[in-house]
Amino acid sequence: MSSDAVAAARKGRLKQRYDNEFRLVAGCVPYRVKKGDEGSNPCSSDAAEVEVLMISTPNRADMVFPKGGWEDDEDVYQAASREAMEEAGVKGDINRAALGHWVFKSKSSQNSTSPRGACKGYIFAMEVTEELESWPEQDTHNRRWVSPQEAYQLCRYDWMREALTALLERLSVIEPVAAAATPDLTDQAGMYMMLQASSDGAVALC
Repeated sequence: MSSDAVAAARKGRLKQRYDNEFRLVAGCVPYRVKKGDEGSNPCSSDAAEVEVLMISTPNRADMVFPKGGWEDDEDVYQAASREAMEEAGVKGDINRAALGHWVFKSKSSQNSTSPRGACKGYIFAMEVTEELESWPEQDTHNRRWVSPQEAYQLCRYDWMREALTALLERLSVIEPVAAAATPDLTDQAGMYMMLQASSDGAVALC
Protein backbone atom coordinates (compact mmCIF):
# COMPACT_ATOMS: atom_id res chain seq x y z
CA MET A 1 0.00 0.00 0.00
CA SER A 2 1.07 3.55 -0.57
CA SER A 3 1.14 6.24 2.10
CA ASP A 4 0.93 9.15 -0.35
CA ALA A 5 -0.39 12.43 1.03
CA VAL A 6 -4.15 12.69 0.78
CA ALA A 7 -5.36 15.07 -1.90
CA ALA A 8 -8.62 16.90 -1.41
CA ALA A 9 -11.67 15.53 -3.21
CA ARG A 10 -13.26 17.81 -5.78
CA LYS A 11 -16.44 19.43 -4.55
CA GLY A 12 -19.31 21.22 -6.27
CA ARG A 13 -20.34 21.25 -9.90
CA LEU A 14 -18.78 24.42 -11.30
CA LYS A 15 -16.71 22.36 -13.76
CA GLN A 16 -19.32 19.65 -14.29
CA ARG A 17 -19.95 18.57 -17.90
CA TYR A 18 -23.52 18.41 -19.14
CA ASP A 19 -25.16 17.16 -22.31
CA ASN A 20 -28.27 19.33 -22.48
CA GLU A 21 -30.00 18.48 -19.17
CA PHE A 22 -28.02 15.29 -18.54
CA ARG A 23 -25.13 15.36 -16.09
CA LEU A 24 -22.16 13.38 -17.47
CA VAL A 25 -20.72 10.72 -15.16
CA ALA A 26 -17.71 8.37 -15.24
CA GLY A 27 -16.83 5.45 -13.00
CA CYS A 28 -15.11 2.11 -12.88
CA VAL A 29 -15.13 -1.43 -11.54
CA PRO A 30 -11.75 -1.79 -9.79
CA TYR A 31 -10.43 -5.35 -9.88
CA ARG A 32 -7.38 -7.50 -9.25
CA VAL A 33 -6.42 -10.97 -10.42
CA LYS A 34 -4.73 -13.24 -7.93
CA LYS A 35 -2.55 -15.69 -9.84
CA GLY A 36 -2.88 -19.42 -9.31
CA ASP A 37 -0.59 -22.35 -10.01
CA GLU A 38 1.98 -21.99 -12.76
CA GLY A 39 1.23 -24.02 -15.85
CA SER A 40 -2.52 -23.81 -15.41
CA ASN A 41 -4.81 -22.52 -18.12
CA PRO A 42 -4.77 -18.71 -17.58
CA CYS A 43 -8.49 -18.51 -18.33
CA SER A 44 -9.53 -21.24 -15.91
CA SER A 45 -10.89 -20.58 -12.44
CA ASP A 46 -8.04 -22.71 -11.02
CA ALA A 47 -5.37 -20.43 -12.51
CA ALA A 48 -6.61 -17.04 -11.32
CA GLU A 49 -9.05 -15.58 -8.84
CA VAL A 50 -10.75 -12.30 -9.66
CA GLU A 51 -11.74 -9.90 -6.90
CA VAL A 52 -13.50 -6.56 -7.27
CA LEU A 53 -13.34 -3.55 -4.98
CA MET A 54 -16.59 -2.08 -3.70
CA ILE A 55 -17.25 0.87 -1.44
CA SER A 56 -19.83 1.51 1.24
CA THR A 57 -21.91 4.60 1.84
CA PRO A 58 -23.36 5.81 5.17
CA ASN A 59 -26.38 3.97 6.57
CA ARG A 60 -26.47 1.34 3.81
CA ALA A 61 -25.67 -2.38 3.94
CA ASP A 62 -25.29 -2.70 0.18
CA MET A 63 -22.29 -1.38 -1.75
CA VAL A 64 -21.38 0.46 -4.96
CA PHE A 65 -18.57 0.96 -7.45
CA PRO A 66 -16.84 4.37 -7.53
CA LYS A 67 -18.32 6.92 -9.92
CA GLY A 68 -18.94 10.64 -10.12
CA GLY A 69 -19.13 13.73 -12.28
CA TRP A 70 -17.00 14.13 -15.41
CA GLU A 71 -15.53 17.65 -15.29
CA ASP A 72 -14.55 19.98 -18.10
CA ASP A 73 -10.78 19.93 -17.45
CA GLU A 74 -10.38 16.15 -17.85
CA ASP A 75 -11.26 13.39 -20.28
CA VAL A 76 -13.64 10.61 -19.31
CA TYR A 77 -10.82 8.19 -18.45
CA GLN A 78 -9.20 10.71 -16.13
CA ALA A 79 -12.57 11.32 -14.50
CA ALA A 80 -13.10 7.60 -13.84
CA SER A 81 -9.57 7.28 -12.42
CA ARG A 82 -10.04 10.31 -10.19
CA GLU A 83 -13.29 8.98 -8.77
CA ALA A 84 -11.61 5.64 -7.96
CA MET A 85 -8.85 7.47 -6.08
CA GLU A 86 -11.18 9.86 -4.24
CA GLU A 87 -13.85 7.33 -3.22
CA ALA A 88 -11.93 4.04 -2.99
CA GLY A 89 -8.30 5.10 -2.53
CA VAL A 90 -6.96 3.10 -5.47
CA LYS A 91 -5.01 3.82 -8.62
CA GLY A 92 -4.63 1.59 -11.64
CA ASP A 93 -4.83 0.98 -15.36
CA ILE A 94 -8.09 1.95 -17.08
CA ASN A 95 -9.22 -0.11 -20.05
CA ARG A 96 -10.50 2.47 -22.53
CA ALA A 97 -13.18 0.14 -23.89
CA ALA A 98 -16.16 0.88 -21.65
CA LEU A 99 -17.88 -1.97 -19.86
CA GLY A 100 -21.15 -0.31 -20.80
CA HIS A 101 -23.20 2.87 -20.71
CA TRP A 102 -26.20 3.63 -18.58
CA VAL A 103 -28.69 6.37 -17.74
CA PHE A 104 -28.77 7.10 -14.02
CA LYS A 105 -31.80 8.90 -12.62
CA SER A 106 -31.91 10.76 -9.35
CA LYS A 107 -34.31 9.59 -6.66
CA SER A 108 -36.55 12.62 -7.16
CA SER A 109 -36.91 11.95 -10.89
CA GLN A 110 -37.44 8.19 -10.89
CA ASN A 111 -41.04 8.53 -12.06
CA SER A 112 -40.38 11.34 -14.52
CA THR A 113 -39.87 10.98 -18.28
CA SER A 114 -37.92 14.24 -18.38
CA PRO A 115 -34.11 14.10 -18.57
CA ARG A 116 -33.90 16.75 -15.84
CA GLY A 117 -32.05 15.31 -12.84
CA ALA A 118 -30.65 12.37 -14.81
CA CYS A 119 -27.06 11.40 -15.55
CA LYS A 120 -25.39 9.79 -18.54
CA GLY A 121 -22.42 7.69 -17.60
CA TYR A 122 -19.78 5.23 -18.77
CA ILE A 123 -18.24 2.59 -16.55
CA PHE A 124 -14.74 1.21 -17.19
CA ALA A 125 -12.62 -1.65 -15.91
CA MET A 126 -9.67 -0.62 -13.76
CA GLU A 127 -6.92 -3.10 -12.89
CA VAL A 128 -5.71 -1.85 -9.52
CA THR A 129 -1.96 -1.32 -9.19
CA GLU A 130 -1.83 0.73 -5.98
CA GLU A 131 -3.88 1.00 -2.79
CA LEU A 132 -3.54 4.18 -0.76
CA GLU A 133 -3.51 3.99 3.02
CA SER A 134 -5.48 7.25 3.17
CA TRP A 135 -7.82 8.74 0.58
CA PRO A 136 -10.01 11.85 0.33
CA GLU A 137 -13.40 10.30 1.06
CA GLN A 138 -12.50 7.49 3.44
CA ASP A 139 -14.62 9.07 6.19
CA THR A 140 -17.75 8.30 4.16
CA HIS A 141 -16.56 5.44 1.91
CA ASN A 142 -15.04 2.26 3.29
CA ARG A 143 -13.62 -0.17 0.74
CA ARG A 144 -13.76 -3.94 0.57
CA TRP A 145 -12.36 -6.59 -1.78
CA VAL A 146 -14.99 -9.21 -2.57
CA SER A 147 -15.47 -12.17 -4.87
CA PRO A 148 -17.70 -11.74 -7.94
CA GLN A 149 -20.32 -13.93 -6.28
CA GLU A 150 -20.43 -11.70 -3.22
CA ALA A 151 -20.39 -8.58 -5.37
CA TYR A 152 -23.54 -9.68 -7.19
CA GLN A 153 -25.29 -9.88 -3.81
CA LEU A 154 -23.95 -6.54 -2.58
CA CYS A 155 -24.60 -4.45 -5.71
CA ARG A 156 -27.11 -1.70 -5.00
CA TYR A 157 -28.37 -1.39 -8.59
CA ASP A 158 -28.91 -3.67 -11.56
CA TRP A 159 -26.56 -1.61 -13.75
CA MET A 160 -23.73 -2.56 -11.41
CA ARG A 161 -24.43 -6.24 -11.92
CA GLU A 162 -24.44 -5.66 -15.68
CA ALA A 163 -21.07 -3.88 -15.46
CA LEU A 164 -19.68 -6.70 -13.31
CA THR A 165 -20.90 -9.29 -15.82
CA ALA A 166 -19.22 -7.36 -18.64
CA LEU A 167 -15.94 -7.34 -16.68
CA LEU A 168 -16.06 -11.08 -16.01
CA GLU A 169 -16.80 -11.75 -19.68
CA ARG A 170 -13.80 -9.62 -20.67
CA LEU A 171 -11.56 -11.53 -18.27
CA SER A 172 -12.92 -14.84 -19.62
CA VAL A 173 -14.24 -15.78 -16.20
CA ILE A 174 -17.68 -16.40 -17.73
CA GLU A 175 -18.82 -16.93 -21.29
CA PRO A 176 -19.65 -13.74 -23.23
CA VAL A 177 -23.34 -12.88 -23.47
CA ALA A 178 -22.93 -10.40 -26.31
CA ALA A 179 -20.17 -8.44 -28.00
CA ALA A 180 -20.38 -4.75 -28.93
CA ALA A 181 -17.85 -2.29 -30.29
CA THR A 182 -17.18 0.76 -28.13
CA PRO A 183 -15.84 3.98 -29.67
CA ASP A 184 -13.18 6.16 -28.17
CA LEU A 185 -14.97 8.28 -25.56
CA THR A 186 -12.73 11.32 -25.39
CA ASP A 187 -15.21 13.02 -27.69
CA GLN A 188 -18.35 14.04 -25.80
CA ALA A 189 -20.58 13.84 -28.88
CA GLY A 190 -19.72 10.19 -29.44
CA MET A 191 -20.70 9.44 -25.87
CA TYR A 192 -24.08 11.08 -26.37
CA MET A 193 -24.84 9.16 -29.55
CA MET A 194 -24.21 5.77 -27.93
CA LEU A 195 -26.38 6.61 -24.97
CA GLN A 196 -29.10 8.09 -27.13
CA ALA A 197 -29.23 4.85 -29.12
CA SER A 198 -29.91 2.87 -25.93
CA SER A 199 -32.28 5.07 -24.00
CA ASP A 200 -33.83 2.01 -22.35
CA GLY A 201 -30.60 1.39 -20.40
CA ALA A 202 -30.49 0.71 -16.68
CA VAL A 203 -31.92 3.33 -14.37
CA ALA A 204 -30.39 4.01 -10.96
CA LEU A 205 -29.51 6.81 -8.62
CA CYS A 206 -26.72 9.25 -9.45
